[in-house]
Amino acid sequence: MCIVESINYNGIHGVLILHLFSHSHIGNPMKFLAKGIAISVFATAPLAHGSDSLTVRTISMELAKDIAHESIKACRKSGYNVSAVVVDRNGLVQAALRDDLATRFTLQIAEEKANSVILSGISSGDFRKARSDIQQELNHMDDLIVMEGALPIEIAGSRIGAIGVSGAPGGEKDELCAQQALDALAERIEFAE
Repeated sequence: MCIVESINYNGIHGVLILHLFSHSHIGNPMKFLAKGIAISVFATAPLAHGSDSLTVRTISMELAKDIAHESIKACRKSGYNVSAVVVDRNGLVQAALRDDLATRFTLQIAEEKANSVILSGISSGDFRKARSDIQQELNHMDDLIVMEGALPIEIAGSRIGAIGVSGAPGGEKDELCAQQALDALAERIEFAE
């Protein structure tokens, strides 16, 4: 025989399953007590009510500005004039910097590269390789371009934003500048609150 009962203890919902064996399978009553009763409780989150608010982490303007600035400095060392755009976890611009001689279009391209990271959760170069089958369709979406040159920004495994760089002769060079900026600020990012 099996008895199933729904339980609620201090807001934790669960199911209690009590397995009872018939007397013919008991044998020794003490063994029955020791072995014959199996109890399983499956705790589940409350299904009827969710939380009315969420706590999320996102990138601050100060950190975004510094990542963008470090990206431009890294590209300058290689002789490239670029723009760097940092977007938050929702794809909203937190910082946008254009080097003195970078063309105006590099700002737009850097932002759209960063947005592809927000969409995919991976670097824009990896996304381009993974979804080459629909790259042209994705490039027709507003505020998105699937090109190499953008990386996720994460704190404790949580994506808080993305950095996009544009203007170097090749997306791999843009991405390298972004990576150098993240490396330069790695300790600050790791211990960010």
